[in-house]
Amino acid sequence: MGVEIEFLGLSARIAAEAVVRHLGGDLEAEDPHAFRIRSTRLGSMSIETDLRYVHPRRYPSLGLRLGDRAADWLGAMVSSFVPRELITDPISIARLPEVDEIVAILRAAGARGCGAVLLDSLGLHFNIDPPRLDAETITAYLKAFLLLGEGFRRDIARGDSRLALVLPPDYPRTYIRHVLAPDYWPDLATLSDDYLAANPTRKRALDLLPLLAHLDEERVRSVLPREKIGPRPVFHYRLPQAHLSDPNWSIMPDWARWLTVERLASDPDRLSAMGRAALS
Repeated sequence: MGVEIEFLGLSARIAAEAVVRHLGGDLEAEDPHAFRIRSTRLGSMSIETDLRYVHPRRYPSLGLRLGDRAADWLGAMVSSFVPRELITDPISIARLPEVDEIVAILRAAGARGCGAVLLDSLGLHFNIDPPRLDAETITAYLKAFLLLGEGFRRDIARGDSRLALVLPPDYPRTYIRHVLAPDYWPDLATLSDDYLAANPTRKRALDLLPLLAHLDEERVRSVLPREKIGPRPVFHYRLPQAHLSDPNWSIMPDWARWLTVERLASDPDRLSAMGRAALS
């Protein structure tokens, strides 16, 4: 799986240099706000400002395309409220606890974050390889997540109304009931069409757009031609929040929550029983 962690307080360059200083590796600059770090002892990763307009060479088809100097200036001007993002290459599950070492390196260098910035969430995102890419597996995981997601929201918000407010919007209630119906086991085309009709946005706690685009990009792009979607065969779990200002914060409790989704998705009888109960 891959991990994405958003933070404030450091430029992308200073954050990348701190990682290289402690973990080794080779640093490559794509632009003043995007850096690739290759071959550290925890694998390769990227650190970049999470705003497409400051990376004009990467996104040449944007409606507003800035020159290099203007993009550099914009990146500096928005740095107080647009997060930087650490993006790891896929790593083995066994090494996942070591990502907390990267968090500690960034915190010591000056990274900060308390789960929210302005009206948006500072995200901890997981990109998780599904065990299979068939419609039944994807639907089982989606059903499991819809059944457990409300409890996750309460845990992640920590009783703080501001943190709850900036979490990704929930799925429409009619869509949740539709998916949880006992006989809802669609083929991939129907699963995609239903999801796109109800959720034409990346802002969902379990964002299926990257996975659906990997399976049929033309179908997804016909509905969302300009949405920022990177097709890849993963579940993009984007509900958790990053708290780099908290020295006790770890990514592992959120990983433990995700594992409850995996266990439920792989237990058909329990999945069916919980679905019927939720609809009663």
